[in-house]
Amino acid sequence: MSDRYNKTAEGTSVTTAPAQPALFDKCDRFFDSEGLFAQVKEADLYPYFRPIEKNDGTRAIMQGREIIMAGSNNYLGLLSDPRVKKAAEEAIEQYGSGCTGSRFLNGTLDLHIQLEEQLAAFMGAEACVLFSTGYMTNQGVIQSLASKGDIVFSDKDNHACIVAGTQVALAETVRFRHDDMAHLRRLLEKAAVESPNAGKFIVSDGVFSMSGAIAKVPELVALAEEFGAALMLDDAHAVGVIGPGGRGSAAHFDLQDRVHLTTGTFSKSFASLGGFVVGPRKVIEYIRHTASAHIFSASMPPSAVATVLKCLEILQEEPERLHRLWEISDYMRPRRQTRSALEKNLTAAASSTNPRTTFIEFIQEPDFGSLSSACGNRASSTNGKANVAE
Repeated sequence: MSDRYNKTAEGTSVTTAPAQPALFDKCDRFFDSEGLFAQVKEADLYPYFRPIEKNDGTRAIMQGREIIMAGSNNYLGLLSDPRVKKAAEEAIEQYGSGCTGSRFLNGTLDLHIQLEEQLAAFMGAEACVLFSTGYMTNQGVIQSLASKGDIVFSDKDNHACIVAGTQVALAETVRFRHDDMAHLRRLLEKAAVESPNAGKFIVSDGVFSMSGAIAKVPELVALAEEFGAALMLDDAHAVGVIGPGGRGSAAHFDLQDRVHLTTGTFSKSFASLGGFVVGPRKVIEYIRHTASAHIFSASMPPSAVATVLKCLEILQEEPERLHRLWEISDYMRPRRQTRSALEKNLTAAASSTNPRTTFIEFIQEPDFGSLSSACGNRASSTNGKANVAE
């Protein structure tokens, strides 16, 4: 009997409030007064979901105070470019604020086709298909291509959207140690013996989102070709950042013709929202017709598509923006490394139960020195990817 109904001593039933479903118990534990969340809140160190009242790219207003924007992915400084904003406004005027439908039905505009054609040409690929977000792109592509009986080989440091794609796909997934090509080889060799007829799909970030390190694309290509595997690189943090003209990680190594699929997002260098995948025409058309994340989602709104088209145009016409990105990265990299060493020492000296230890990087004030524009902290000794402002 439900807890909502209880019998009294006299045998009559009274209505009581229903018990909370056990499924929600974890929610109570998350907010427990002794937990980290409560401690961080109490110490006024909670860093997430803080509303921005105004943002011009390099600076923002929060709680009425102007701050330097050092945490955005506005790599090319196009977020507030007047040309980009005008393109978005003109698209709204012509098409309205949204498409109110999926690409399958009433949600395909001529703008979508233009962007797909121009991106394919820019990336040196046969074809392109758009998705409504970058997250949905990787999730949709993996779900579409990795079928029952196939095997996905995924780097352990891959982005969460790749992990989500492997979870919804019917294929088996094996994860290789981050950037460990020897481990990947052993897994491929094992699969070749135990599942010789399985389709093999190697998936890796092109530039890893947390470290900024570039994937070992030449080694990935060599292994894919040796074992007859398809190779997909997620270039969310690479397109508009590295490679000739900002064409991404495969182009960085002059291997774009040997990487089968490249995915990317529009929420970083292209200052918008959405995602894409480029590759061989038949493969792209198959994805277009079988990826649930594409078929069952409303399409990118006109203003977002127009924004990307204009950003792509500016990227090709103003290559100096890439040069500026690298100048800032080169400036900030040694300073970030010095700060990281300081934080490591501070963390080691602090109590592990102190919430300030866990969130110490959020209360350290960065020293920007004479740098007039803000930039981020994603950099490695090999690529120096960093956020950029004009």
